[in-house]
Parts: sequence; C-alpha cells; structure tokens
Amino acid sequence: MKFIVATYGTEGDARPFAALCRGLMDAGHEARLLADAATLGSAHALGVPTAALAGDIRGTLNPDHAIAGVVARGAGFNATARALARIANENAESWMRTIIEAGEGCDAILVAGLAAFVGLSAAEYLGARGIGAGMIPITPTTAFPSPFLPGKWVPRPLNRASHRFVNAMLWKAFRDKTNAARAIFKLPPRKAVWTDHPMVYGVSPNLLPTPADWPANAHLCGQWLAPGPAWTPPPALANFLAAGEAPVYIGFGSMTGFDNARLLDALIEAMAGRRALFYPGWSGIDPKVLPENFLVIDDTPHDWLFPRTAAVIHHGGSGTSHSAARAGVPSIVTPFAGDQFFWAGRLRLAGLAPAAVDGRRPEARAFTRALDFAADARVRTRARVLGETMRAENGVVDAVAALERIVLS
Repeated sequence: MKFIVATYGTEGDARPFAALCRGLMDAGHEARLLADAATLGSAHALGVPTAALAGDIRGTLNPDHAIAGVVARGAGFNATARALARIANENAESWMRTIIEAGEGCDAILVAGLAAFVGLSAAEYLGARGIGAGMIPITPTTAFPSPFLPGKWVPRPLNRASHRFVNAMLWKAFRDKTNAARAIFKLPPRKAVWTDHPMVYGVSPNLLPTPADWPANAHLCGQWLAPGPAWTPPPALANFLAAGEAPVYIGFGSMTGFDNARLLDALIEAMAGRRALFYPGWSGIDPKVLPENFLVIDDTPHDWLFPRTAAVIHHGGSGTSHSAARAGVPSIVTPFAGDQFFWAGRLRLAGLAPAAVDGRRPEARAFTRALDFAADARVRTRARVLGETMRAENGVVDAVAALERIVLS
C-alpha cells in the first residue's frame, strides 16, 4: 500500500511521523512524509522519502512573530488558535496542491497538525482514505477534557463538550481558507468539521488509558519511535556523565519567546551547583551565561540520554513527556502553551512529576521543590516501573497494523 503522511508543526511533531513512515516501509509499504523543511531531519536520517510543505515554522516561532508572542503573553486558547491559523491559512492552497501531487495513486493520507484539514480535503479529492493521526488525543470523551484547555476550567460533566468546542473553534479558524483551497480543486465547501474519520495516536495507553467511550476507529498505539543506530556520545558528554552522579537534563525543545533570563536565573538558583545537562533547542538562550555545573549539549537521542539522568526538566510536549516516562525517570514539567499543561497533568497523575512549574512565571523555589520531589525514592520507583511497562510497547508496529486494518476495511 502507498501512504502519504502530511503534518505541519515543530520538529517534535514531525519526528514521530518519520518513525511511523519507516515502520510502514519496513512492513513492505510505500510511505512519504510531507512537513516543514526544517523538521525533516529525522526522516532523512531514516531514509524516508519527503517533500517540503511551504512555510517556515522556525521563523514563525521567532520571538518577533505571532506564536512566540502568544506564548510570552500567556494568551488563551482563542489567541493561540488564531496565531496557528495564520500559518495554515497563508499556505492552505500550496499545502493542498503539494499533498495532491505527492498523493497521486496513494491508498491513504494520514493528516496531522496544521495540515489536517487540507490533508483530509486532498484525500477526498484523490479518493484515498483520510486518516487522522497525532500525539494529542482530540477524539471526544468524558474521561478527560480537551488537552488544549486548562483542566481546572472544565467541570468533569463538560469533558466531552470541551473536545467538541475546541474542535469547532479550530475548524472556525481554518474553515474559510480550507474551503477556498477546496474550491480550486472543484470540491464543495464544508460546513462542519470532520468527525467520522479513523484516528491513530502515537500515545501510550499506559500513560493515558484508552477511554471506554471512544469509538472503535480511535486507536492509542504507543509512542512512535524509530530503532536508532548505535550512538556514540561526543567526548565532552561521555566524560561529564562519567565524572559524577547522574545529572538533571534541562531542555525545552522548540519553545521560544519566553523570558529566557528569568527562567535561567530560576533554574541556576534551584540547581544550586548540581550537575545539569542543558539543551538550548530553539530557545535562543546563550550557553555562555551558564555556570560550570551545566554542560551544554547538542540534540541527543532521548532514548540513550534520559536513562542516564536523575530527572528531566522539560516543556511537556507529548514526545518528551513520553520519552522521559519511558526512560523510567521523573519529570519536572515547565509548560508554556497548548497541550503541554495536559501532559504535565498526566505525568503528575502517574506520580512521576510534581505540580508543574509555570514556564511563563518560573520561580527558583518551585524548581527546588520539584527537584526534591524527583529525588524521592518512591517517585523513582514508580518511574522505573512505568518505564519498564512502556518499553514493552511497540507503538510503530501497532500503528502499522491498525493502518493496514483501516485501509483494507
């Protein structure tokens, strides 16, 4: 079978789909990943065919641009949706054209992120199976509120309604440009958001149990990871790890636009000389301002690094949250926007993380309390047990099997 995967977001959004494409290829299928050019490195490393979707996600996340401003101001869901919509709306026609050209003769198009609505439209045009995919559960349920809304805002009886509300708001933000792109390809305008298409999630059912009220076409498959080649750390990292106790990892992935100075001051004070690994990511943080107990590292495979750490301080993205839990180490989550607060809550419910440290208003004493929590023997035991369970999952294999059943049904 031939699969096209179309997504648009940060590198953390694209990396799991590169692993899924590799899994589809290893199972004898054709697969191609379409995403922002800056996020295709993992696909190239895995030998996955790619095509770039128009746009510049890294440039848009620059502090001078919209999304970074939303993060820095701590704006609500509506403002975040509008900022994201601008990216998709500016590129809707181009994305749809690229997906259609790449998808000629394909059996299914997996769609995710900002490319979801034009991707489903492209599948309709091509007569291919449209399948939703992602690392954030958006299928309505009574089990938990929409990951895009702070849980404290949503009374439990309104959990299912919160998903429908968020999905409707996203469709409202993208609707006009999506329908304009559809018109170019002679497709009728859509009045309502898609609701009946199958969904596959690269989410661990051990971290987020499958809701009992989900439809049969929604699948939690486990984290999507590619089997990595043997990786050798650079000498500076190997020497640092060998020189003392396990360090704390600190990294915020593709997050930018936050108060770098305030966050760093809080972290440095809380670490109080303890050993730390720091990954700058897209933050723009100048490594020269860090003290000697911090080692600055480049992008390092999480499955290799995290088991060698005492705890992981991160932004709460789905991928990093899963990788830290899978490694069997505690998390300290510093969420900034979107679904990051949701994953902070899931890790806390699992007993692997304390209350989140607000990334927009970080304080040293909050990090200090969180570090004490992560050092507790009971927390470390819970983390180790869940990690063993999650490492027994095979999310890519399960997702490939689910996709084969969906396409052949």
